[in-house]
Formats: sequence, structure tokens, C-alpha cells
Amino acid sequence: MPDASSRRLAALFLPRLPTDRLHRSRRGRRMSSAGAAPADPPLVTVEVKANARRLAAVDAAAARLGLHPGLTLADAQARVPKIEAVEADAAADATLLAAIASWCERWTPFVAVSGPDGIVLDITGCAHLFGGEADLLSAMTERLAATGLTACGAVAGTARAALALAHWRPGRVVLAGGEREAVAPLPVEALGLDAEAARSLSYLGLVRIGDIAGKPRAALAARFGSALVERLDELCGAASPPISPLNPLPVYVAERRFAEPMGDEATARAVLADLARDLTGVLERHGEGGRRFEAAFFRSDGAVRRVAAGTAAPLRDGARLAALFRERLEALADPLDPGFGYDVIRLSVTAAEPLAATQSGFDAEPDGAGLDQLVDILSARLGPRRVTCLAALDSHIPERAAVRVPAQKTWRSRETRAQTSLAHDWAEPAAADAPLTRPPALFPAPEPVETLAEVPDGPPLRFRWRRVLHEVARAEGPERIAPEWWTALDGNRPGLTRDYFRVEDTEGRRFWLYREGTYGRETSAPRWFLHGLFP
Repeated sequence: MPDASSRRLAALFLPRLPTDRLHRSRRGRRMSSAGAAPADPPLVTVEVKANARRLAAVDAAAARLGLHPGLTLADAQARVPKIEAVEADAAADATLLAAIASWCERWTPFVAVSGPDGIVLDITGCAHLFGGEADLLSAMTERLAATGLTACGAVAGTARAALALAHWRPGRVVLAGGEREAVAPLPVEALGLDAEAARSLSYLGLVRIGDIAGKPRAALAARFGSALVERLDELCGAASPPISPLNPLPVYVAERRFAEPMGDEATARAVLADLARDLTGVLERHGEGGRRFEAAFFRSDGAVRRVAAGTAAPLRDGARLAALFRERLEALADPLDPGFGYDVIRLSVTAAEPLAATQSGFDAEPDGAGLDQLVDILSARLGPRRVTCLAALDSHIPERAAVRVPAQKTWRSRETRAQTSLAHDWAEPAAADAPLTRPPALFPAPEPVETLAEVPDGPPLRFRWRRVLHEVARAEGPERIAPEWWTALDGNRPGLTRDYFRVEDTEGRRFWLYREGTYGRETSAPRWFLHGLFP
């Protein structure tokens, strides 16, 4: 991560996001209907604030007529009778803003949402790919304008300075270290303080950032609080707090940009295969393999489609990765739609692990790479939650000793486990000719049985299961399993002691039963359950 002095951030301010959203929606409906529509009246959104219905946002037509956010709806209708007022929908606005931020990842993977109408992009080290910071800023605002969105932008060394300039001085590109001079003419509202603090500053004659930038910080903090000092430092470039990106940053990226939108799906898949080979070459140079990958298709109309794929073991084989995404794309319930064409296709590694190169001898036994590949292909085709395996848990209770999890999260071939130093957490298997001490499979839930025992704590003489009476010929046990007392610390009941018996009836069928509760100590009437069958 670059230091604060070399970091370059671009900010986009969307002042009419709510009304732009409504206009875009109506434009889409008009395109699907025949005939010309009359011109729209000025559009505003309304919300209840300070016990009155006030304008939350206005479109360009309403702004030209003198309407502005904060004005009461009654005053607005008195000035412009023929306005259209729509209730504000903050959730829909936030969804659109997140979609715009996701689309902005075509320029840089580090994109964050700031407030209800701002987007911050970390363009450090990538602006030269687009002709420089000024050209990049122009490209952003022009592309958004082409989709019906009003956007203003600026570039500075801190996010707060860039956002403030985008709001009050759009189009500015501030060189490193010039933030203090650039923000000096801005009003104190650029600090983002509450209305009471802004009025107090104005009452003291401090109406511009430059008026307070040179004041002693201790006096400002004592009078207005530390928030003012912190935000002032951010505006002037003296501090740059961390920013949380909208999506996790990829580890490695390979992408292809097109001079004209490309709408052929077969070409898109071929490009994805080329990117897979490029990406695996990068992984090989770093001695790593990818565990999670993501393909992103950026359409020219602003839509972004992301397709993720995971692997059971670290992977850096380009052919296997291309085949994995081919299976993943063919299994999509909602197929890819190029629309008006793709501008950018990107393939990213979102999680990677060390993967050392190995050399097998001519007499080496086949490893589990084929099984790893099978797990990946089935997970891509059917979904990772439908391809599962059992993982061991640290519990003596038989039904809690294993849990079913997606295979890609826990699966490792024998050689892969050796390379990554993963311990095998299952008990060592018994000899091939040794008798089974427990059934290989258990019932989903123990089934109650009726038993007759010679003594209360002895093995059963006969039992009835599913209305069939079984006479016991032989019995082994008990295998006592005490309850997990530590579960009581979480407020759960720890359960009762279990005594397991391996029994065989007169017809040679073998069962695994247990008695729940020790007689006389935990209960006066122990119950019996059948937990599994021996083959």
C-alpha cells in the first residue's frame, strides 16, 4: 500500500442520483413501448424532515427553476405548480450507487462508496494507463453522463479533499501536496460538520476553509471538538485515513480491454481462456496457486456480471482454469448477456496459497490431482454446496464427530496435504481384517427401541425396533460416552451418559444400540436407542 504522500484518489459526486435513477427507469420503459411520450415535468423527491415534507433531491429542470433540496414541498409547489413529487427511496438509491461503484472497477479494483452520493477510487499507479489523471477523470464523468447520470469529479491526495473538490470545485486535479491551497476557497460546509457547528463558525467570521486552516489546532479542538481538526487535516492533505473497498481487493489480475464493445459470447470465452493462461504465468512467477477466482464482464451500458469459481487445492494450470470457468459458465441459471457489448473482461485471483513446483519420478504412484480436478469440475457444474465431504470435529458424541461441508473447503489429495503441511484429523483406520467397532454409517437421528434387559445396567436380551422383535444372541460392551459438560457453560443441556452395545440377533444381524442415562444416578428409567447397523 502506498504511503499517504504518494497516494492518488479520484472522487465522483452524484448530486442528482435519486432523480437520475427515476429518469433512467422511465427511459427504459419508454424504449420498450411504442410512440413518443410528452416531455416530463420537473422532478423532485420528497422526504419528511423537521416535521415538514421537504425536497430531498431535484433534477436539472427543477434546479433551473430555482428549486433546491431542503425547500418545503408547499413552497416548491407555490413557485412551480407543475412539478412531479416522488417519495424518496434511500434503499434504491444505495443499490444504484453500489452498482455504479462496481462498474467503476473497470478503472481500478479499489473502489469505495462514500456517503449517499459519493464514490472514491484509488488510482495510484494506474492513471497513466488512461492518458493521465485529467483524461481518466474526464472519461469517468463522460461515461456516466452517457448512461444518464450526472457526475462531478476531482483528484487529490486524500479522499475527503477529492470529495470536497468534486462537490464544490469539480474538475480539479490537485498535485501532491497542493491540497491545502486547493481547498482554501471552499466553504466550511465542506468539512461535513453538523449544522450547529457550521453556524458557530460562520458567526465567528470563519466561512472558508482557508480562514480556519491556519488557526491553532488546540483551540479549534477545545471549541469545536476533535472531529473538526481531524477533518481539516484530511482536507488539507495532512492525514489520510484508511478506506474500505466495496469488494475485496484481488491478489492478481489479468484483463483485456476493447477499443469497441465486443458482443460475441464465443470470443468472450476465448478471451477468458487467454486470461487464464496469463494469470497462471503470474502465479508461477510468484510461487503460488489460486484457490478462488473471479471473472468480471463489464458491459458498455454499465452492467457488471461476476462469476466466481473455487478450487479444492491451489491451482495454476491455465488449461484447467479455463475448463473450470467453461463448466461454470455453462451451469449458470442466468446465462451471460453481452447486451451492447463488453468493454472490459477481467480475471482475478481473490485467494492464493503457496504452491511449490514438484517433479515426479517415473516409478511414482499416481497422486490425487485427478480427484482434486474432479471436485473442482463437479463444484463448478453443480454448485459448491452440492459437492460435499465429511470433516472431523473434536467431539466424542458420534453424531457430532463429523460435519458435512463443501468439498472445496476441506478436500486435499494426499500429496497436496503433504505440500501444505495439513494434518489429517481423522483417526487412523483399523486393519483390513479387524472387526468394526462402530457402524460405517449412522442414522440421521437415533431411533427409540423397546428393550428387555436382565439387569438395569446390563446388555439387552431382546428389543423391538420398527415393530419387529429381535432376540439377542450375542452382545459386546458397554462403550461409555460421557456427556460434554462444557456445553452447559453456553446455557445448553449437556445430555446424559450413553452406554453403547454391539449386539447380534439370532438371525445374524448386527446392531449398535445405546442406553441413555445411568440407572440410579442420572435417571430411574433409562431409555434405549438404535444408532446404526453393522454390514
